[in-house]
Amino acid sequence: MKITVFGGSGFLGSHICDKLSRAGHAVTVVDLHPSPWLRPDQTMLTGDILDEKTVDMAVQGADMVFNYAGIADIGEANNRPVDTARINVVGNVMLLEACRRAAVRRYVFASSLYVYGASGGFYRCSKQACELYIENYQAMHGLRYTILRYGSLYGPRSDRRNAINRFVHEALSSGTITYYGAPSALREYVHVDDASTATLSVLAPEFENENIIISGNQPMRVGDLFTMIGEMLGKELRVNYQHDPNSGHYQITPYAFMPRVGRKLVPPLTVDLGQGILRVMEEEHRSMHSGLASEGGYLVSTDD
Repeated sequence: MKITVFGGSGFLGSHICDKLSRAGHAVTVVDLHPSPWLRPDQTMLTGDILDEKTVDMAVQGADMVFNYAGIADIGEANNRPVDTARINVVGNVMLLEACRRAAVRRYVFASSLYVYGASGGFYRCSKQACELYIENYQAMHGLRYTILRYGSLYGPRSDRRNAINRFVHEALSSGTITYYGAPSALREYVHVDDASTATLSVLAPEFENENIIISGNQPMRVGDLFTMIGEMLGKELRVNYQHDPNSGHYQITPYAFMPRVGRKLVPPLTVDLGQGILRVMEEEHRSMHSGLASEGGYLVSTDD
């Protein structure tokens, strides 16, 4: 199939583009900046989701369109509410309208577990609005869709806006982690490789017009996660809990009210949380010490 992925240069989007290409699909990546992970068999289109000409060009001839573009960080969304509405909501509607005109077979949208509750601030608001537009485009224009509600992602290609990436960086660089919630906060972390593998499964016809949950299968309290990171590093970490009620993050569960119920999709083989965090540590340590290279499982100096 011909598949266009908006936001395909980003953390999750780039992994999904990789999986789609390996499965034999013709992938066009659309983003504000060229993807550093672009494969030779992929097409790159640089442009803005709010530019109608770019959007129309990108969806023309596509069988499916994936939308992974927009502001995905809760803190950033809360600080930029107008931009969040413009990029996340208006951008989503522009894509839907372009898909309708181009007779795209299905629209796949990256949503969040935050749509289920009252936490998540303006980020949650934008995702809820997007889902309503998607469902109404299907009802009014017959545009088939799949909404994917992702949990707490982590893994390679993430940046400091990603929670585990930031925790590991702070632990390695200063031995102190700042967390804006409480140690009892519960999360189901899911490795980006598992999330992208599960995403590939939704191409099947039975996932049309469905809301799918993609999260981890290893629930863990944040305080226990910090203990795990400290044990893996062999040192006792100092954790500064802010208990900020305005952070936008939920404590135990995102569920407060129920929009359309989502089915949970978990791949049969998943990356163990401890192993996944270890890989994050290795990548972060390597980025902080550019003079080291990995040889035979050891980090050795490349300097003469």
